[in-house]
Amino acid sequence: MAETIPLWSLTDDSLVEIGEDGTLVVVTRWGEYDFDRAEPLVRESLRRMALGPISLANVTSSWEPVEREPDLEGELSWTAEGADALRRALKELGGSVVRSLGLADGRGPLLSVIPVALAPVFVPVEIPATRPIRLSRFSSLRSDAYGMGLESPSARYRVVLYQPWAVHVAATLATAKSVGEIVATTGIGPTVVGAIVSYLVAAGVVQVAGEYGRFAEDDDPELSLWSPDELLFHTTSRTWRPGGPADLPGLGKPPVVKAATGEGPVYALYRPDLADRAVTDPTLTALLENDHTCPEFTEGVLSAEQIGEFLFRGARIRSIGPAHFPNGHGPNGPVHSASQRPYFSVACLYELELYVSVNRCSGLDRGIYHYDPLEHRLSLVNDDESDLDAMLDMAMIGGGNHRRPSALITVTARMPRMASVLGGGAYATTLAHVGALQQTLYLVARAMGLAAHAVPVDAGDRVDRALKLAWPAEVGVGECVLDLPV
Repeated sequence: MAETIPLWSLTDDSLVEIGEDGTLVVVTRWGEYDFDRAEPLVRESLRRMALGPISLANVTSSWEPVEREPDLEGELSWTAEGADALRRALKELGGSVVRSLGLADGRGPLLSVIPVALAPVFVPVEIPATRPIRLSRFSSLRSDAYGMGLESPSARYRVVLYQPWAVHVAATLATAKSVGEIVATTGIGPTVVGAIVSYLVAAGVVQVAGEYGRFAEDDDPELSLWSPDELLFHTTSRTWRPGGPADLPGLGKPPVVKAATGEGPVYALYRPDLADRAVTDPTLTALLENDHTCPEFTEGVLSAEQIGEFLFRGARIRSIGPAHFPNGHGPNGPVHSASQRPYFSVACLYELELYVSVNRCSGLDRGIYHYDPLEHRLSLVNDDESDLDAMLDMAMIGGGNHRRPSALITVTARMPRMASVLGGGAYATTLAHVGALQQTLYLVARAMGLAAHAVPVDAGDRVDRALKLAWPAEVGVGECVLDLPV
């Protein structure tokens, strides 16, 4: 069986620039690093690492052997100055240095360990053959663009498993096993299994049992507060990772306003005189200082004029124009078209859509409508009574009431609109937008003498079907009831 070989490379988003005068600049997702008067060995090593996984021993073959550097796994046999310089450079670039494990068979890496933090520490050590090990309970294994991706939100690296041996070893660790048991189960040699396990443990996706057979994360009170899904969502949504939605070809620049769908009737809505409202409305302080309650739903009947004013003041488009980024460009490409509305949205993206499930309203028939914030009108998307009742029942139960509300506002998100600019941070930002919109709708309703508040619902796929959403390009993200006050 072939011997394992440690390999080194830079992340795909790293750029190495070497000037004719010997200057070295490395541009990474974490920033730009200048290495003044870099050693020739450093320049050559980083140049090759930018091209893909390499053995540093091969890079050093043309340098005079003087001493070995254990900090770099005994691979480096150069002058002391060259070794020290490269060690410092790799440490400084730690957040962009990929560690891979290969075999001496020319078939490429078994796996790669890719940093997701600025200054992670990667120290592979030999795991005792009888010590229990297992995947972190937060780890997830799924298809990756290059192989099988293995990651944990509690780890500072994610792992890509390229070869079947690496996948096989990782998959056996769903339950606690020792290296010896993995060798016996898989038939893979102990040297290879030991090296794979060592890399997975150093990456943080596999845990090693302590002296009494317990795993540290099982006894960690802070980690116990998090479910694996929630912690993974938190960590991934706070980092724009390469290869995310914003990098997908063909995503384009989705429009500011959702195109009209369906062939149902369209209803132009009432537009209030905002100058008059500015004189008669209560102050913001008065609205905020009144107690916030979730009132009982009434049997009252809203008017089409009230719904029109409510949507006009809380969600209409005031204007459309280019987004204002420095130098005319956004984080991930050319400037996008933006709009101005009464509530806050990052980069003026306004990916949220509003649907109104009308139960009791004079001037509007019962049904589910889509709100066009540019033309300020409603268009009927579903008049099926059973779908409407299901939507209203979810709001009734979510609001802890015994009556259906007069109207339900369902908020959806057009994810291509967000992902085209924010990539992996799109959904977390969308949830922040939902909160901003719900607060705005709440204040508008209070100013109008109405009652509006958010309700949690157990949606399943009922919302998607009732609103006829093109899932997952458009997904439901929140609900708000509108009713008369008690």
